[in-house]
Amino acid sequence: MERSSGILMHITSLPSPFGVGDLGPGAYAFVDFLEKSKQKFWQVLPLNVTNSMYGNSPYSSISAFAGDPIFISPELLVEEGWLKKTELKSQFQFSNDTVKYTEVRMYKTMLFDIAFKRFYEKRKNVKGYAEFCSEHSHWLEDFALFVVLKQMLPEGCWNSWDRGLMLREINSVNAACQKFEKKI
Repeated sequence: MERSSGILMHITSLPSPFGVGDLGPGAYAFVDFLEKSKQKFWQVLPLNVTNSMYGNSPYSSISAFAGDPIFISPELLVEEGWLKKTELKSQFQFSNDTVKYTEVRMYKTMLFDIAFKRFYEKRKNVKGYAEFCSEHSHWLEDFALFVVLKQMLPEGCWNSWDRGLMLREINSVNAACQKFEKKI
């Protein structure tokens, strides 16, 4: 192997006007910088969903497969037509030095809800959507249900849910899937 060098830097460290680095223009500019400086590698920390209860550590996640939505770029959602540029205005004052995950998640969730409403009606005609869902069905459906149940059930932790859901009894799971279909 030829001698080479690279950089270890997590996506969260990229510059962004949205409180945390994401996979938008800042990431593309960084890759261009790496190429110009003849770097061969960009090592990142895991990109999975984090939890504030565990300090938002990328090594403590509720999924081995799901990427963290905070890495979705609002700017690219504008380019794709799912958001309008005027909708990117925030009531939060994001720091350039630290990530305030709670505020970032609240802000980006608000944006994603707007984008989702536009997407939902067109989803069957969006190129790649059905293929993605099919290709990742071995984890995606269960993960989506789990996340929605965590948000919607007042009991919080899964081991305090209704016994049928806690034990994944088919009737309880099917009922929850029907009840929260759109959220899932």
